[in-house]
Amino acid sequence: MKETKLSSVIDVISMGPFGSDIKVDNFISHGIPVLNGSNLTSHKLVENSFKYVSLEKANKLGKANAFRGDIVITHRGTLGQVAYIPYNSKYERYIISQSQFRVRFTADLDPVYFSYLMKSDYGQKKLMSFKSHVGVPALAQATSNFKRLELRLHDIINQKQIAAVLSALDDKIELNNKINIELEQMAKTLYDYWFVQFDFPVASTSSATTDTELVEVTDKHAKGYKSSGGEMVYNAVLKREIPKGWEVKRLSEIANITMGQSPAGTSYNQDKQGMMFFQGSTDFEWRFPTVRMYTTAPTRFALEGDILLSVRAPIGTMNVASTNCCIGRGLAALNSRDGYNSYLIYQMNYFKKKFDYLNSVGTTFGSLTKDDLYNLELVYPSKEILINFEKIVSTFDKKIKINSLQNQELASLRDWLLPMLMNGQVRVGESDGEGLGLVAESQSYYNK
Repeated sequence: MKETKLSSVIDVISMGPFGSDIKVDNFISHGIPVLNGSNLTSHKLVENSFKYVSLEKANKLGKANAFRGDIVITHRGTLGQVAYIPYNSKYERYIISQSQFRVRFTADLDPVYFSYLMKSDYGQKKLMSFKSHVGVPALAQATSNFKRLELRLHDIINQKQIAAVLSALDDKIELNNKINIELEQMAKTLYDYWFVQFDFPVASTSSATTDTELVEVTDKHAKGYKSSGGEMVYNAVLKREIPKGWEVKRLSEIANITMGQSPAGTSYNQDKQGMMFFQGSTDFEWRFPTVRMYTTAPTRFALEGDILLSVRAPIGTMNVASTNCCIGRGLAALNSRDGYNSYLIYQMNYFKKKFDYLNSVGTTFGSLTKDDLYNLELVYPSKEILINFEKIVSTFDKKIKINSLQNQELASLRDWLLPMLMNGQVRVGESDGEGLGLVAESQSYYNK
């Protein structure tokens, strides 16, 4: 590694447009995407949502156009964000915001390697070395000072090897996340068909004894209960029709519910002493929470697999306990009395949509009391339907858990390797088999 002044490896560097160059009425439903901070939360561009400007407008913004292979950096607001635009990005070009600048390096500096380097403590410290300490968080004279930075860089061969190792871990995490999202969407769709539209499967084709019966049963099976003329009865409590034989129950009748209670504050620690503790939804992730806090004096408990439900704003937000844990007063823990936990997960997700709708029309909930939660009413199907739903969806949930736990391990491995690869403590070498391997260097080597 050698100390390199960035100006010697920069091909193009430019600031985002002035705020007055992009106004609200410039945004349209499709066109050239405009980046914001939410797109820079990973080492590479996150392409979940965009606003757009027209091609004509984008052309007028000149150097604010960024392309594949470019690095985009936030210089005002949420500092420390550095992401590269991958070569397989959704779009060929993007417009950076007024709070960002973009960089294109020469062939001597790999953008993927650089984006990882800047995620390390070393890279972040270098970037923040010209942070302004006055007013809004910002990098002072961002592009000028960035060009003056001197960083320890590997040669280009090692850069690409390091980028390949770290990218392989992140690619697997990304793939697992995509699979999980698709599995959850399939489960939500199934829940909606069966328990909202009431088009659950009505009969097995094996019950048919003649060709005519087989055609009739197959047709009903394809259409579902309600669409094939299944009998619906009016329910006075819900003031709407539900399938015949289904019941209206309160949540407390189908679920074991534990309201959280916060332990003494003196028992909190981050040294892994005692039991994992979740006070509220702060540590919630996509499905399973990140463990940050422990308590030596647990009071109320959630069991592995329990739904962790936020009962304080934002109410209805959910995660699932990946292991036994303690819950504070911001959470409730729920599990099915009859063993239909997957059904309960998507039923609570349905309640969440109702809470969100009520909030959107002005009925704001500050919290969900024990009585509120216990008395939530729902349509409860027959045991046969629940068994069939659980048989299908629990396999999705098991796969989601496996992928999620694997992602936690991959992320830990990546975060452990990142600084050691960057400071030379570990280097990428040839493995005995195919691909690349990792080699630990002696103290004297990596201190060079």
